[in-house]
Amino acid sequence: MVAHLVRLKLTLLRNSLKRSTWQLVGVILGSLYGLGLLGLVVAGLIALGSADPELVRTVVVIGGSVTVLGWLVIPLVAAGVDMTLDPARFVTFAVPMRQLIAGLTIGAVVGIPGVVTLIASLTLVATWIRFPLAALAAAVCAVGAVLLCIVGSRLVTTAGTALASSRKFKDLSSTVAIIPLILLGPIIAGITAGFQSSPGFAGQLADVLAWTPLGVFWAVPADIAAGNVPLALGRFVMGVLTIAVLGWLWQKSLSHALVTPAFNSVSRKGAGNLGLFARFPATPTGAVAARALIYWVRDPRYAASVVIVPLLPIILWFVNRESGDLTLLTYVGPLTAFLLAWSISADISYDNTAFWTHLSTGVSGKADRAGRVLALGVFALPVTIVFTVVPLWLNGSLQDLPMMLGLSMGALLTGAGLSSVVSARYTYNVPLPGESAFKTPPGTSFSMFTIQMLGWMVLLLLLLPEIALTIAYVVSGHAVYGWLTLAAGLLLGTTALILGIRIGGKWYDRRGPELLQAVSVNK
Repeated sequence: MVAHLVRLKLTLLRNSLKRSTWQLVGVILGSLYGLGLLGLVVAGLIALGSADPELVRTVVVIGGSVTVLGWLVIPLVAAGVDMTLDPARFVTFAVPMRQLIAGLTIGAVVGIPGVVTLIASLTLVATWIRFPLAALAAAVCAVGAVLLCIVGSRLVTTAGTALASSRKFKDLSSTVAIIPLILLGPIIAGITAGFQSSPGFAGQLADVLAWTPLGVFWAVPADIAAGNVPLALGRFVMGVLTIAVLGWLWQKSLSHALVTPAFNSVSRKGAGNLGLFARFPATPTGAVAARALIYWVRDPRYAASVVIVPLLPIILWFVNRESGDLTLLTYVGPLTAFLLAWSISADISYDNTAFWTHLSTGVSGKADRAGRVLALGVFALPVTIVFTVVPLWLNGSLQDLPMMLGLSMGALLTGAGLSSVVSARYTYNVPLPGESAFKTPPGTSFSMFTIQMLGWMVLLLLLLPEIALTIAYVVSGHAVYGWLTLAAGLLLGTTALILGIRIGGKWYDRRGPELLQAVSVNK
């Protein structure tokens, strides 16, 4: 049975490469990228072996602890990214518990994260090669650390099965999980600054982590290299006991999950409550706008696409924090408008098979395009205005408001018009409804990247008049250029929006069935 589960995992991985050529290309490119990173890690660990043993211990313990923490946290906040051999799929099969646990454990090693972690951990043998006993211990502890990662990760996955079946939990976790990734640069810079201000902090942190399940295995070779064998044995026993406890908890959690599978509760609402549909005009455009706005509120895939917007002021402030100049921060309004306007460029792709409701009711392309833009404008317009005015007010440069507002309105209106055309002409694979916002079908990255980059280039070309007037205002300082930027942004932006809705509507009317067919196979 264990061998069968491993073959099942390999079959799932192999079949994922046969769906399309683009998927195979995407997997190859991703594998090459992963191999490059793995090569850098392996080379770094080998080079680290020539450093001072205390420095080696600090780097290995902290880096290893972060690895274990990643294995524990990622399944919780990014549920649904990789659900191959998901325990919930074995509910109807009478697989013996021991064989199921062994198969799931080995199956986790077979995956790319497991192989990468195992290779990187075994490289520690070369790191400690100057100390033969420590190198031997590093090989044993590498296996123990990988086993700890897998058992802990599977425990989190199994224990979170009930939570993962909750739509609210999926929505919240998918949205929250991307925030640390966006702020990764400021976070790393802040940690680096903390280490620089306190040189001994890294060593103290490693000492603490060495007595926790996160770093206990990584500290054993260092203790042996330092000649403290009893301490190394104590840490090793602690690590083995941690694996045993986590394994026992995983078995109990898995037993409970297999006999009481999670289910989705059904909520009931009173009749006559139309919600957002009652707040929009009773027209095809109003109906589409209400439906699209509901998606913006409830669908985590939409939230994930614009979650960077409220973080933009933090990122721009971080870039300029050293100089104390907030000039770059004042451009957060146009940048926000640019991103929000482009966020509806894949609206039909996100609709997936639900797009049939638009076709079956005979909604015209013009009404569909206008409704989606209207839904975007409900929140994009006030957010753009606030993000344009507030930074200027904080920087004491409200005299630049006409110029900046013109650039922002031009980006928002022109971008919404272009997105109305792009979403009616091009579709690509996106996470399916109900899936994690992080999940991207293999092989779609290249086509999505191409459409996105070409679309951004076209949008920048359409914004050249506003950009040129903005440059003229900054260089000359004449207020007339600022007012001309505002006029150009409103007039040219409105014109582009109207043309985009009309052109996109014509594409929609002409290609409706083809669009439905395209989004139906994007799975």
